[in-house]
Amino acid sequence: MFAQSCDFIKGAVDLGGLPPPDLPEVAFWGRSNVGKSSLINALTNQKQLARASGEPGRTRELNFFDLAGVIRLVDLPGYGFAKAPKKVAEVWTRLTEAFLKGRPNLKRVFLLIDARHGLKAADKVMMDGLDEAAVVYQIVLTKSDKIKPGQVERMKTETLEALAKRPAAFPEIIATSSSKKTGLDDLRNVIAAFIPEFSA
Repeated sequence: MFAQSCDFIKGAVDLGGLPPPDLPEVAFWGRSNVGKSSLINALTNQKQLARASGEPGRTRELNFFDLAGVIRLVDLPGYGFAKAPKKVAEVWTRLTEAFLKGRPNLKRVFLLIDARHGLKAADKVMMDGLDEAAVVYQIVLTKSDKIKPGQVERMKTETLEALAKRPAAFPEIIATSSSKKTGLDDLRNVIAAFIPEFSA
């Protein structure tokens, strides 16, 4: 499936601009500059599908990608520090929250956490909101090649412990590296399970 085409559909700036909820969707969310776009590009074996940037806050829309006509990937605006006017950031934050709470075909939110830093206060606030809205999310550690394997395992253990009492958290952590291509097949398998013909 991931060897097939993945195409940008549209960037939505309001709820009226969302694609119809006729395919399963998985969303990628995290702090600004955590590596969302790089991970989407690595997953789909494309270099420029999602626009990666070293400047935090570049993704200012809900960007939808069609994968092989069977599932959509959604690149959400990052939270936390962003080089954007405060009022603009508030608009896309409200849009993101409304999408997450009201999208009936959203199967899972992949919450991206930098493996070097672990869960931050801003991440926990977002997790509180997902727990309250009963939106299932799964932690994906990014940039895991930047630390030693033993540190990666320790970070996975610490993160799992932090999730223990969170009702909407999926109890499995995936450690990835977009540059080294590690952990991508594990994440692809999780995504494929949401597609009827693959999960049957």
